[in-house]
Amino acid sequence: MHTDDLPPSGASGDSSRHENAAQDVIAVDADDNEQEVVNRLVAHTGDGIRHRAFTALVFDGDGHILLAQRSPDKRLWDTYWDGTVASHPERGQTQVEATEQRLEEELGITPSQYEDLRVTDKFEYKRYYLNNGIEHEVCTVLKCTLDTTALDPDPEEVGGYLWIPYEHLHDNPRLYRQLRLCPWFEIAMRRDFN
Repeated sequence: MHTDDLPPSGASGDSSRHENAAQDVIAVDADDNEQEVVNRLVAHTGDGIRHRAFTALVFDGDGHILLAQRSPDKRLWDTYWDGTVASHPERGQTQVEATEQRLEEELGITPSQYEDLRVTDKFEYKRYYLNNGIEHEVCTVLKCTLDTTALDPDPEEVGGYLWIPYEHLHDNPRLYRQLRLCPWFEIAMRRDFN
């Protein structure tokens, strides 16, 4: 999903040299049972290969969700707004461990800032992004609430961030049309309120 994945259509250069060409994701069946480890670029091309992913929704104590804008250097869904962080766990890594790692790497949020990181949902989705690639994922949703909201975003990962009222975003999508939301976050939010 998410630190991503293919050179833009018409881009010069060899896609095998992209940093993600040396990375793997975990291919899974529809029930999230591990099948094999596959190359990350391969998993995000053509019709894609279903693989394991996660998205984390981070809140403050007042019901605001932290949205992070994906860096303009991302290959898929660049400059879109995400539900805090999203990525892929490595083989042998739990979803909670992977989420803790990405929260710290992307936003400087350490485990000392929350105590309630938990899995709340899981769903499968498939979406194409322009001519650049595809996401076909079994996506686990995790949530936590920060005790302190100090952040230290990595500009290579995060283009911007903002706190917004979660229920207001869900109930009034027309007011937030200027925020192009990542599809996995929109699905997670819609399911969260059903």
